[in-house]
Amino acid sequence: MAASHQLLSRVLVVDDSAAIRNLVEAHLREIEAPIEPLLAATMRECQVLLEQRGAESFLCAILDLNLPDAAEGEVVSLVQQHEIPVIILTSSVDKAICKTMSARLVIDYVVKRHLDEIKYIAQLVGHLYQNQSCRVMVVDDSRSFNQFIQRLLSHFRYQIVAAASAEEALRLLERYPDIGLVITDFNMPGMSGLELISQIRRRYRREELAIIGLSSSEDQQLIVQMLKIGANDYMNKPFIPEEFYCRVNQSVNMIRYTRRLKESAATDYLTQVYNRASLFELGEALYANAKRGDISIATAMIDADHFKSVNDTYGHDAGDRVLILMAQTLKATLRTSDIVARFGGEEFVAIAVIRQPDEARMVFEKVRQAIAAMSISLDNETKLQITVSIGVTTDLQHSLEQMLQLADQGVYRSKQSGRNRVTVMPS
Repeated sequence: MAASHQLLSRVLVVDDSAAIRNLVEAHLREIEAPIEPLLAATMRECQVLLEQRGAESFLCAILDLNLPDAAEGEVVSLVQQHEIPVIILTSSVDKAICKTMSARLVIDYVVKRHLDEIKYIAQLVGHLYQNQSCRVMVVDDSRSFNQFIQRLLSHFRYQIVAAASAEEALRLLERYPDIGLVITDFNMPGMSGLELISQIRRRYRREELAIIGLSSSEDQQLIVQMLKIGANDYMNKPFIPEEFYCRVNQSVNMIRYTRRLKESAATDYLTQVYNRASLFELGEALYANAKRGDISIATAMIDADHFKSVNDTYGHDAGDRVLILMAQTLKATLRTSDIVARFGGEEFVAIAVIRQPDEARMVFEKVRQAIAAMSISLDNETKLQITVSIGVTTDLQHSLEQMLQLADQGVYRSKQSGRNRVTVMPS
């Protein structure tokens, strides 16, 4: 569900109340995203920030409708000129405000009543930040309606893929396997939306990729058909933007939650690298490719030197800190396509794809040096440094498990030879 690009993190907060500004800022800094709030009390201050920081650098804006120099909500028009998604802060909501906000495609409006509303704003901003790494595909043969849906999605910062037919949609799914949501019309020339949903469901389960069906038909049986064949949700055309946002966000959050559960089951709770079970599941696929001769792999066991003394001297919190930084350094030093897993205790395993066997020592010598260069601060005065003994092999043996056993023998030799070194097996 990820897309590779620079994520926006600046959030413009405009409210004449210092208490509201500070409260919003505090909640934004608490969410799990590197948000940078920029505060303004007036429309003029807002304009200056946009000019100084560059309007294109803002993720979104949180705006009060009633400012000392803009009492009629003019600040919304100012910000929307720069294509910045807007969340409205207001003292009350009536039908007139709802109608105005809907026409302006404001992504949400929140009443300033109590703390829960401010918490909701922070959650919404967190979702906007995450949406930048989420692809959504729009499938509709009507160019104008397709562009309208794209415009709605862009306000929520989704990465958008557009298709004019079901056939094109299937081709795009092959090109972008990280698509998390498909929004498709029912009536299209050639393959229908119903058949498209059926085709998608042959490859993706409901919890892997969400589908929202669209139609202007009043036929209730059509809705039932779409849901039965695999759509997660359905919307009748025409619809108001608020309904669209609610249904899209609900579907995306469901997929996001499911993927997080899957990731949690696959990762070590402390270090956030793969756990032992995932190592064998993913490693077997690389091993099979290597056995076929498609790739070359180096399998390494990495063991922290004198780790027990760290726990005994500084406590288990310090030991945990060492393991976390080791894992982060391993991931940063190796490529994203390589596998890094915690094998148990202070032992990690890495399976690296290499061009030729001679590269194995060089690759893991870099790992050894990177970990030896780590400086681990425990408090203002105490700093730790750690070294590792590494055993590595490119000999495929008869199984991945046998490769790991050979690498483990390499760790033993490294420790016997004085630690803080790499041993390539067999040697």
